Amino acid sequence: MTLTINPVAFNLGNISVKWYGVIMAAAIILAVVMAIIEGQKRHIISDDFVDLLLWAVPIGYLGARIYYVAFEWDYYAQHPDQIIAIWNGGIAIYGGLIAGLIVLLVFCYKKLLPPFLMLDIITPGVMAAQILGRWGNFFNQEAHGAATSFQFLQSLHLPLFIINQMKIAGTYYQPTFLYESVLNLIGLILILLLRHRRHIFKQGEVFMLYLAWYAAVRFFVEGLRTDSLYIAKTIRVSQLLSLVLFIVVFLLFIYRRVVVKPKWYLDGSGLKYPYTRD
Repeated sequence: MTLTINPVAFNLGNISVKWYGVIMAAAIILAVVMAIIEGQKRHIISDDFVDLLLWAVPIGYLGARIYYVAFEWDYYAQHPDQIIAIWNGGIAIYGGLIAGLIVLLVFCYKKLLPPFLMLDIITPGVMAAQILGRWGNFFNQEAHGAATSFQFLQSLHLPLFIINQMKIAGTYYQPTFLYESVLNLIGLILILLLRHRRHIFKQGEVFMLYLAWYAAVRFFVEGLRTDSLYIAKTIRVSQLLSLVLFIVVFLLFIYRRVVVKPKWYLDGSGLKYPYTRD
């Protein structure tokens, strides 16, 4: 008998608290703590990251939902009552990242903070949150790949609890959540090893490395998934967006290095609280 993990972590009266929610909450806390620690080294006060969190998280989730609904509009146009039913699933990380980026840019303008430096500071925490957050998909048995065999999963030297959780309705599936989580972990380790070395990153380039890395990872993983959003029923939205994002980041990197010539990341903000605009 194959044992799978109950997606419900615990109950509070009549309320079921799922592992997905627990993991997402832990991921958000981890991201903020990492940003605060790094922000102090770059002369950004911790309150700014907490304030940013209070705006970015709800708006980010809203953006993730709008993105998903937009590309599944044929269904939601027939079932408008389901548009707000986020508890039934249906969010897209690219939508959340886009909404979060807009919030950060507005926040930085209002708070007189350098946006590229702020993006660099929060990037490792965002990556760590994504890595951890994918395990919410594991507990929900979602965001998986095509059908496969027990023997294939065993050949990957996966622990039995992962293999068991990948058996859904009697069929084993590829753990694409794990592929994305592990590949992003490699990217995170690379960034953490390099970002404090002098004369490697200009301001904004930690963030750009993350975007390029994630775009490449997502392009690969999306090709294996069975729940992709499509354009014209043939083009996977996330693969197209990943390709465009990778090209844009490459061109932006060249432009900023040659034309803009920003400060080095380790130079910090050059600000003292309370901040003032130059």
